Amino acid sequence: MTGSVNTDLNYQLIEIPDPGSTPIPSSARVMQGRWFPPQQQILLYSADEWEAFIEEWVHYLKTTYVKVVRLSGPNDMGIDVAGFTDSAGLGGVWDNYQCKHYDDPLTPGVAIPEIGKVLWHSCEGHYVSPRKYYFMAPKGCGMQLEKLLLKARDLKAQVELKWDAWCANSITSRKAIPLTGAFADYVSKFDFSIFTFKTSLEAIDEHRKTPYHAARFGGGVGDRPAVSAPPPTPAPTESRYLQQLFEAYSDSQKSVLPDLTALSAHPDLVEHYHRQRETFYHAEALRNFARDTVPPGTFEELQGEVHAGVVDVSNLPHADALVRLSAVMQSAANLPLTANGLISVTKVQDKKGICHQLANEDKLKWKKP
Repeated sequence: MTGSVNTDLNYQLIEIPDPGSTPIPSSARVMQGRWFPPQQQILLYSADEWEAFIEEWVHYLKTTYVKVVRLSGPNDMGIDVAGFTDSAGLGGVWDNYQCKHYDDPLTPGVAIPEIGKVLWHSCEGHYVSPRKYYFMAPKGCGMQLEKLLLKARDLKAQVELKWDAWCANSITSRKAIPLTGAFADYVSKFDFSIFTFKTSLEAIDEHRKTPYHAARFGGGVGDRPAVSAPPPTPAPTESRYLQQLFEAYSDSQKSVLPDLTALSAHPDLVEHYHRQRETFYHAEALRNFARDTVPPGTFEELQGEVHAGVVDVSNLPHADALVRLSAVMQSAANLPLTANGLISVTKVQDKKGICHQLANEDKLKWKKP
């Protein structure tokens, strides 16, 4: 009967407690949510996101090849991303990376037609057969394809078996390509061990060596290496900010102090001089660190933020140029930088050193007309 209670049912109602054991979240956790490993993120990539990831990953390839290019269009000849080891390009030693986006793990039915293109075009002399041919996809290769790629003899047999069904009509739209005659002989002697695969984890490890990794996957930029002491003799790249520094010293002492030797009678200024060089090299080290760990423009954006934070202080009236410099440095040290991707590794010395970088470009001037 509707609404009746069956007293024969044996169950117990338990009130759900509050999740009191949940750790207190950090600000980053509250803002960004739970962090997922890169290999899990890739599984959810759309075609556009995968394309962007591959373009960033190619930045790594450029460190291992003379040149890296991408072919697109209906007549790509089975080439997606090509890495050349010499100036001969497709006529020399090169590797091919098939990186197209697929919603599912790659199967033999997807891979073998691509292999057929390489066999045909290399036989026709359109290019020299690649040294290696890697399949890459967001969800990797399925078990059946992995087994074939790990055993060249079985892969060759499968290509020959499925040629008419999978390859003959997929190489070119102009005609069918039968596996007969000289071409069949070429395929029978071809080294199928060049065909292999790169896992998403391998691609991520290589992507980690690019400046784009932290921006894409999170996890921070890592630790900065120790900053080396400035060389005893200033480098040519220091000339302008040091010139401005000596102008500030001269303005403060009301006498010409053009170089370090002239400061010998002012021990406090000698110490100040060495501290300024140390901060400059801190900022230069941060610039170099940024080049390898964050996307281009990130450090320049940080410089712009520091400039915006101190320029009004620089433009105020000051007793002399050294007082202006000191006021700007104090203002830089106190800047609450919050948005830039480098803030987790930016120190007070860096912010002060950036002011000298800006002075190097005359974006800050200590002595006013």
